[in-house]
Amino acid sequence: MKQTYRSRAAFVLAWVWLAFVAFNVWDLISKYNGKPSLVALAVLGALTALVYVVALRPATVFTESELVGRNPVRTTYVPWASIEDVSVSHAINVRYGEDQVLRLWTPMASARERAKAQRRGMPGQQRGRFRTEPTLSKGEQAAVEAFAGKTHADWVGDQIRERAESVRHRHEEAAPVRVVWAYDAIAVLAAAVVLVVVAIVIP
Repeated sequence: MKQTYRSRAAFVLAWVWLAFVAFNVWDLISKYNGKPSLVALAVLGALTALVYVVALRPATVFTESELVGRNPVRTTYVPWASIEDVSVSHAINVRYGEDQVLRLWTPMASARERAKAQRRGMPGQQRGRFRTEPTLSKGEQAAVEAFAGKTHADWVGDQIRERAESVRHRHEEAAPVRVVWAYDAIAVLAAAVVLVVVAIVIP
């Protein structure tokens, strides 16, 4: 079963940007007035390529056999048995092989998110004789305890660590790690460069 984790804020903002671009492209084409419209289209194209590469494409994917790290221009396939250690700071760092490290682009933990998680992990204060917080069900309480003091990146890092340990306990043989170029991202960036060159060259 495949599970995909990414920055929800970046993903939503990227689609909002695409909707904005679609409207403006339609407007520029319908009211085309030569060089100015072409330059505006090139600028929109370049910015959209960057949005795709840094906001839409990055993802952390769990499959049955491996961890897939989709970064802006490369994709790394790390079999669970090859993972040696996982650490989380601002980003999730997965160590494998001989001191090789995969730095996952998403999810990341901002300083604000980490401070909020630490506040959430502190025991709640009671005011006076009566509790002011609503009573939680057992399931809700378990969820609160699981996320206490943790960011989304911390939680995903724990999931990676648990999967890797589970596979190692089964003594599965580690397959080679594969790193491939992201041809979709390269194609999008190349198209943006071509559009900018055309806008510059055409009088």
